[in-house]
Amino acid sequence: MVYQLIQSLLFPARCRLCGDPAHAASLCAPCHAELPWLGLHCRQCARPLAAVPDGVSCGSCQRRRPAFNRTRAALHYQPPVDYLVKRLKFGHELALGPVLATLFLHTLERDAALPELLLPVPLHPARLRTRGFNQAAELARLLGCSLDIPVRHLCRRTRDTSPQSQLPPSARRLNLRNAFALAKAPQVAHVAIVDDVMTSGQTAHELARVLKSGGVRTVDVWVVARAGQANPRPG
Repeated sequence: MVYQLIQSLLFPARCRLCGDPAHAASLCAPCHAELPWLGLHCRQCARPLAAVPDGVSCGSCQRRRPAFNRTRAALHYQPPVDYLVKRLKFGHELALGPVLATLFLHTLERDAALPELLLPVPLHPARLRTRGFNQAAELARLLGCSLDIPVRHLCRRTRDTSPQSQLPPSARRLNLRNAFALAKAPQVAHVAIVDDVMTSGQTAHELARVLKSGGVRTVDVWVVARAGQANPRPG
């Protein structure tokens, strides 16, 4: 306790965005307040929606229902959130993991029905060897510790697919077809898939489909940020 006090006096926390003195979350109050928090959105896929009641499904989800049941996201994937995510994902700045996990926790209501376990989106072994780090697994570990929820690697990636963000929307579904398989029997009814960002939602859809084929009834998706522009209508 004394050591931590001395360390905080000698090396005060600095905001990861502007460098000013920061609190435990490593962001100063002004930068925290100016983050692009997600407002009205589709309950199922968290796609931003404009001028409609929160909780309405977007047109995409009404036309083609995803296999997952609900998505929770804290922020829009735009500056400076993209900077923080990329520094964790590609810069291996593990100190940003608790920052992003804390931001996500703002999305959970006190009476929310929590999942029985967390599943980080798996990387293919070849990709994991190259990158040396799975940011989804780190976020799942931090969230699991905070909420006392176990983390299980129930699925494996059977193909080293191209990054979804680099593909046009028309190619994303084919890219991930049969890309995941169950590694262990789920033996639970409620699972949350954990990742840093949702773009098209196709990765979560494929994982949820595999989980439900193994007996899981409810699959949530937990992401720090949601990419995409706001739709003008719910569908």
